[in-house]
This record gives sequence, C-alpha cells and structure tokens, in this order.
Amino acid sequence: MILATNDITTADKGNKKICAVTRLRNDDFFLRKWINYYGTQLGEENLFVFLDGMDQIIPENICGKANIFKCERISGNRINGDKNRLAFLSEQAGKLLKRYDLVIGTDIDEFLVVDPALGITLAEYLSKARCDTSLSGLGVDVGQILKIEKNLTLDEPFLMQRSKAYICTRYTKASVLSKPLRWGSGFHRVKGHNFHIDKNLYLFHFGSADMEIITSRFSDKEKMAKGWKSHIKRRAKTISLVTGHKGVAGDKIFGPARIMQTYCRPVYAWNKPTMFGMKVVAVIPERFKNIL
Repeated sequence: MILATNDITTADKGNKKICAVTRLRNDDFFLRKWINYYGTQLGEENLFVFLDGMDQIIPENICGKANIFKCERISGNRINGDKNRLAFLSEQAGKLLKRYDLVIGTDIDEFLVVDPALGITLAEYLSKARCDTSLSGLGVDVGQILKIEKNLTLDEPFLMQRSKAYICTRYTKASVLSKPLRWGSGFHRVKGHNFHIDKNLYLFHFGSADMEIITSRFSDKEKMAKGWKSHIKRRAKTISLVTGHKGVAGDKIFGPARIMQTYCRPVYAWNKPTMFGMKVVAVIPERFKNIL
C-alpha cells in the first residue's frame, strides 16, 4: 500500500517529525477521541488510520486532515487476526519511518500521555527523549466505579469522568518506534528487543472504562465467534477491581511500578514486563484530568 499524505509538519520548529498509526473496525466513538487527542499533540495531517474492511464507511465529519485508508478485512480468530493486524501496522510504520523520525502505534482506545507536570506536548517531549529502538509508557488501565461513575461520553475529557485505574503490565506497550521493527500482537512488545519504559510517559487504556461498551461487545456474535469472550471478560475484571478497591495515590505507586516493570520479566517472555500478579489500583492524579 502506498501512503498518500499531506506535507509533513510539526507543531514547533525543531521538533522531530512524529506520526501515529492505528487500525480499527466499527468504532467511531474512540476514533473521534483518538483523532482529537493525537491531532492536538502531533497535527492531524500526521495521523494514519486504517479501517479494517472495504465495507467500512469513512466518517468524514470526524477525520479532519487525518489520512484514512480502507483495507481488505483481516480474517481469522482473535489471536491470528491480531498477529496479522500488527504485522500490517509494522509494515506501514516501516514505510513511514522513511519520512518520519518516530512512529507511535496504539489501539484505538489507547492514548500515550506525557506527564502534564512538565507542561509540554507529547511531540515536544518525544523530540528530546532518547529512543534508540522503542519507547514505552507505564500502562494505566482506566476502569469505571459502578453505580457512581456514569457512561463514558465525548462531551467532556475522559479523565474528568474516571478517577481510578489498574496499573497493568498488559498496557505497558512498545508504543513508539524509531526504527523499522516488528511489533508483537497488541503492540505488547517489539520482537527481538527489550522494553524501554520512559519515566514521564503513560499509556492510558479506555477499553475497560465503560461497562455498557463492554456489555455491548458480548452481544457481537462475530466477535464471540472469533474468540473474544475471554478478552472482554478480562476488561470487565478491571471494572470490578476499581469498584472494589479504594486505591493508592497514583504518584505513590507510579514510580515503584515503573521500576518493577523495568527490571522484572516473566520467564516465558524476556521482552515483556511483569509485576508478578500484583493487583494495584491507583487514584489518577488531578493534573491528568484535563489532558485527555
């Protein structure tokens, strides 16, 4: 596939050229937020969105200057389908790295955030950060406190609507590439390379942040037939965790969690982080509330 794009621009002179890529099917809700967030941080013209299936309708009203492509549908069950999806996105990232310095790859419900305490944009931060191969943010799996927090809406920032999250190694992902490498399934690792978890970056995941969205996916017969049931149940467990635990102040746990994930690896995967099964719920600091 040849990527046709607008002229590459960056928000401020001296920044590296940075773009973001994702691939999705039937998810305009998170697509709107993804384009809004990364468009603000990087410039809409530096976003590359791949719609999974030629039957997909390009939502012109929310795309702005983002580059949107329809692709042939990826077939197979959830596991094989995700491997093929990441192989595809790795290939596109390799092409984009001929013209960009860095490529950010995330799922449609994931947002790479630089600590607001620094007072700079994601593009400004990444332009100064060292990234020899890949760079990761601490995984923050945002949940919903049942009976207290209402359904997620686009009318106000997501983090104004959610207060707690599960510090989850599954979302400490290899989100940023500086070289043409191959992502593992779900962006969970870069094949053949170790993790580099940045001290000021966070990956906020919102796939577990709304019970109604999770429940609606159980009614998707196509997803169930492709083996999504256990994956969706795992997301519901995050809601149970944040609902049932008071939580630790984020700034007390973020540092120790990042250190543990930097130096600890499961025996079956040396290039994935672990916290040895610890279930840590964090209260999201107030300074993040307006950033996303």
